[in-house]
This record gives sequence, C-alpha cells and structure tokens, in this order.
Amino acid sequence: MKRYAALLLLISALVLQSCGMLPRINDERPNFLVIVTDDQRYDTMEYMPKAQELIFDEGVTFSHAYITTPFCCPSRASILTGMYAHNHNVQVNEDKLEFTTVVDDLHKNGYYTGLVGKYLNSWKGEARPEFDYWVSFFGGTVPSYYDPSLNINGTWEKKTGYITYLFKDYVIEFLDDAANQNKPFLLFFTPNAPHAPFTPLKEDKGLYNDLPPVNTPSYNEADLSDKPESISSRPLLTEEDSTQIENIRRRQLQTLASLDRSIEEIIQKLEETGEMDNTVIIFISDNGKHWGEHRMESKSTAYEESVKVPFAIRYPGLIPTPYIEDKLVANIDIAPTLYELSETPIPDTVDGLSLVSLLQSTGDWRSKLLLEAWPDRGHWTAVHTGQYVYIETLDDLSEFYNLETDPYEMENMVNDPKYKDIILELKEYLEAEKQR
Repeated sequence: MKRYAALLLLISALVLQSCGMLPRINDERPNFLVIVTDDQRYDTMEYMPKAQELIFDEGVTFSHAYITTPFCCPSRASILTGMYAHNHNVQVNEDKLEFTTVVDDLHKNGYYTGLVGKYLNSWKGEARPEFDYWVSFFGGTVPSYYDPSLNINGTWEKKTGYITYLFKDYVIEFLDDAANQNKPFLLFFTPNAPHAPFTPLKEDKGLYNDLPPVNTPSYNEADLSDKPESISSRPLLTEEDSTQIENIRRRQLQTLASLDRSIEEIIQKLEETGEMDNTVIIFISDNGKHWGEHRMESKSTAYEESVKVPFAIRYPGLIPTPYIEDKLVANIDIAPTLYELSETPIPDTVDGLSLVSLLQSTGDWRSKLLLEAWPDRGHWTAVHTGQYVYIETLDDLSEFYNLETDPYEMENMVNDPKYKDIILELKEYLEAEKQR
C-alpha cells in the first residue's frame, strides 16, 4: 500500500512538473551566469583584477575572441540567438529581435531565468515572459549611473543609488531566489559599464589621474590614404579631441572599478549558496571601442579595437585546469554552448559553435570567422583568421592586414601580390558565409 501511495505521489509530481507547477526533481544540470559588459575593450582586464582572478585565471581565457557585429544591439541579439546579424536581422540598435532566444528555450526546459541590466537597445525595458526575474531600464543608455529608473519584475521604480551597485544587489537577490527553486538557473548580468555616459562612482573619480595616454602607432594615424573613404576622410585629431578621448577612456576605466567589486561579491554569493562549482560563468563584452586609433573614437569597425573583446569561461566540470585558448571564438558561440550544457536541442538557426567540443578537444574547430556591420562606416563584411583580416566595404576600398607583422593595421596589403592566393581564399569564404 505504501509503495502504491508513493507511486501515486511521484506520478502526481511529474504531471504537475510537466505543467510548470513544480520544479524539476534532482536536476543536476549546471547553472549559467553570463556577464556581458558594455563597450569594454579587450585590453582592459588589468583594471578588473578581481574578475581577472576569479573568472579568467580560474578557467579558460580566449585570446582570439571576436564580436561578429561590433555594435550593442546586434551583438547582444547574436549572444541571445547564436545567429549572425544578417540572419537575425538586428543590424542596427533600432532593430527589434523577432527570433526565439536561448532564454526562451532554457526556460521551457526547466531553468529559472533572470536578467539584471541591459537587454536590447530596441527594447523599452518592460519585463519579458521568458524571464522569471527581471531588472532592466529603458533602451540602451541611461542618462546617468546615479538614481536610475528601473523596471523591476514589471513595475517601474525610481531607485536611489549607483546603478552598478543596485544591479549587484539584484543579482544577489536573484541568487537567493534561485537557491530555493530546486532547479538550475540562467542569469544574464548585463551592466551598462563602461558605456556612455561613463559616470564613475563618486569615490572612484580620483582613480587613474596619472594614466599614460594611448601611444600606439595607429593613434591619430598620419596617413589614412589606404583606408576606405569613410575613414580616410576623417581629419587629424586636435589637441582638444585627444583630451576628450583621454577623459572618456579614464572615466570608462573608473566605471570598471565598481563593477569589479560587484563581481567579487557575486562570486562570494555563489560560494555561500554552494553553487560555485556547478555554475558556468561566462564573461564577455558586447564590443570594443576606439580610443583615437585611426583617428576614431567610436566602434562598428572591423579593426581590433572594435571587434576584439575579453572573453572567458569558468566551470570546473569542463575546465579543471586554467589555460589560454588561442582558437577563434565569438559571441555567436555562447548560445549553442548553453544549449548543449543544459541538454536543450540546438535550433537549426544557430550559426555559432558550441564551445564544449573545443574545450574537450573532441572535434575540429573553425579557422575563419565572418564579421559584418551596417552602421557608421557603411555596410562592411570581413573574414578573420586570427592572423589575417580581409575587409570589404560596400562601394569602397577593400583591406587586408597581416596581424603578425602589422598588429595595429597600419598598412593595407590588399594589392600586395604575395598575399594574392590568401586573399582569394578569404574572399571565397566571405561570399559563402554571407549566404549561410
């Protein structure tokens, strides 16, 4: 009789579970904490020593990590879908994402889901049904990092305080809630640092006042005649321009200081809840930003300052020993990785590759990567191999750089005969990928 009653209870639990009324029983799949910073360059992790120590130095650091479309909304849409921008159709910040995301699918597959921070520039900030927990703001940019208006689980509230620390507190609240769910969680923590308006914490305004200026060969490049007209037509930076760029740079780095402290507290919370070793922590930026290189101060170019980002994963179950991986990886690889590790079928629409095979060395990996963008410089497409970059700008000059000999992309070698065969190969790949 007892066995019969126990069986009935189990059947009832499974029925309720299938209706979404009960959490999964003994679900040992990993949690996911995906941290996406905003406009953070690849060469800034020294200003986030705690994140470097607790995530990068405890997992795999990707030394050749790229954003397939280096612009906020397209990049984030690619993170959420694993798709190229020419497939998900979010090509500029105003475009809306119409495709199902990895959050939708993991939510349906039993995950407790949350977002704290920025969603998409084209989204007005309201809570979305695929997220069990939601804290966000309107669009892509806040007027100030202080006293923001936030949508908290469907209700708009004017909050008092510094936005990075407010977000940190909500992340910790989410982790407390998740600990009571008896199901794995997926949290996107997407702070707006170090994006404009680059408002540092008042206590951090004295940081880096003796910061050496940018001094790379490409800074305020003297000769841009071998670049597309949209770049070569830019005037030399004035002393006032340089001062403004250095001020933005310093303020960006200052905003990273409070974010670094917040990440340390979040990691400590994972330790307290006992979920640290069963949580896949992913850190990436949505794109980089120029600090005067090639006379530019924006993003959306195919140059390293714009497309290369910090990217790391910590997860002892998959990465027992920290190391640096130099294979080509991209933002489009995050969604398929989440799908595979969560035991959720990967949609046919996904363009990226699950990083699991790379981390386990169980299969071939890409040797080339498509990059593309629409705004600022016009429509350009590019192929990156880690060593070579070939760029086509619509109705303008093409470019080719050998990063081993020219890491600052100073000399366009597209007409150099010694690279003819390589360029032809990259051009063929580019045409094929644009149709995929």
